Amino acid sequence: MTEQQLPVWADPAVSPADLDAQGMSRRRLLRRAGLFGAAFALGSATTPALAATDADADADRHLGGDDPHLAYLVGDHHVHSVYSHDAKYTFSQQATAAARYGLDWMVFNEHSNVGHARYGAALEHREILRARAENPRQLIFQGLEWYIPAAEHATVFAAPGPHEADLLTRFELAYDGKLLGYDKGGAADPDTARNEAHAVKAVTWLAEQRRSGYVDDVLVLANHPLRLGIDSPHELRAWRDAAPEIVIGMEGAPGAQGAAIPGWRGSASIRGEYENRPSDQSWSGYPADAYLTYGGFDWATATVGGLWDALLAEGRLFSITSNSDNHRTVFDTWKNGDWAPGRNFDNTGRLPDPVDTGTPQPGSDFWPGEFSRTHVGVTRYGYRAVMAGLRAGRVWVDHGHLLDGLDVRLKRERDHGPGVTLGGRLRVRAGERLTLCVTVTTASRANPQGILPRPAHVDVVRGAVRGPAADRDGWRAPDTRVVHTTDVGGRTGTYTLRIPLTAGEESFYVRLRGSDGNRHGTGYLGAAVDPHGPVPHTPGDGDPWADTWFYSNPVFVDVTGAR
Repeated sequence: MTEQQLPVWADPAVSPADLDAQGMSRRRLLRRAGLFGAAFALGSATTPALAATDADADADRHLGGDDPHLAYLVGDHHVHSVYSHDAKYTFSQQATAAARYGLDWMVFNEHSNVGHARYGAALEHREILRARAENPRQLIFQGLEWYIPAAEHATVFAAPGPHEADLLTRFELAYDGKLLGYDKGGAADPDTARNEAHAVKAVTWLAEQRRSGYVDDVLVLANHPLRLGIDSPHELRAWRDAAPEIVIGMEGAPGAQGAAIPGWRGSASIRGEYENRPSDQSWSGYPADAYLTYGGFDWATATVGGLWDALLAEGRLFSITSNSDNHRTVFDTWKNGDWAPGRNFDNTGRLPDPVDTGTPQPGSDFWPGEFSRTHVGVTRYGYRAVMAGLRAGRVWVDHGHLLDGLDVRLKRERDHGPGVTLGGRLRVRAGERLTLCVTVTTASRANPQGILPRPAHVDVVRGAVRGPAADRDGWRAPDTRVVHTTDVGGRTGTYTLRIPLTAGEESFYVRLRGSDGNRHGTGYLGAAVDPHGPVPHTPGDGDPWADTWFYSNPVFVDVTGAR
């Protein structure tokens, strides 16, 4: 086993007084799980013992047993640098910012193009290897922002290993829609069917590289799925079905959350830069309202009973994340450097280093970890542990540092164990009484905007599980709704909500949501479904710090004898 440097919050030599609440929470969970101090050996990406630990935990979860205690690592799988043609910052600037804002892991998710495939991927890989050696506390993945044939973008990233960069380059050259010209031409274009099929071949190929052992692990997450409306429901289902162990979810909230700060970009600006309207390439079944963000979240996620719930109603996990998509940070003073004569991205694969102008430059993004965060539950500290946590669905997300911690457990009322957590499955009999235990740790310090955020409510969303969708383009889950709301305004510190549930005659899932209570209204599908959900902001007036939400992945309940 390769020894690595302990993260500050896991290092017993660091006094508890020097840790913030989130660090204390992780340390407490590690201690309870028996992983603190000497027992918390940090494994490299190729540690066999780590894989065995994650496999055992996954086996317990699928049998409906008690899940282990978890520590949540904070990360971002969608960050760009000078190795993306449309970004600005050096690798070091992004990694430094991520460390400053408390990220444990991050993915450099560079855009595909000729320059990147020929030069940039290899150049960046050398920087990543140096960074891993110099600071093993920071888990840095190399990724690719894949232009999905006939669709939008996706994050593709692999576990560190001898073939991680080669895998991404081979994939980019063989399957990237931008390089191949495999766009969505519209429903009447015969190439659209071919291009959609090529996307399925792509994720199938990735799955084979994992099965063959060419790489230890690889994951795919769809990015900003409703920004252009070209990720149709049947495509999302096709990618998931072709490689469910690889295509594990989508961004629940896009980056570019600073796009609509009042007076910044313009009167028509929308959070996430969701400023598009249906085009000839868009799937015709989406309403016009699908092209907006709701409380900063994509319509597919924010709509109770909508597309995300329709996928979950099939009884299969499909995770959500929240990320910076950082290209150009709001109010930042750096600009792109100038090219030397004869040099361009196609023949270098790297932008010139940026130059500090001293004057705020155009931008819509926040630094990694500054505003958007994805929290992943792990039992060990390491690359494969993060990927295993993502695949298992042990994920919750927040904006504006709304919470320091969230732990969710569902168990039978009569059970004394910890219960099943996010992404897991609990097997029960019809009519059994259940308890949903939600442990919230409120923010202990001001966020980067200087605001001490406080959650106002915690909502429980429940939906029936009906099996595979008869309509592959269906985006509604008519039996999903908010079933319980707890007012938590004024509560601080760590507290546990115990919410009673009863298993009916059919299987179901529950997921959580909450906000600071500053902006909400009737949900998209009506008050009977969601009486106080997120709503769009007025164009140009979308201060993200004044409208923050958290969401969790679901817990599934398999009812014995369910229809």
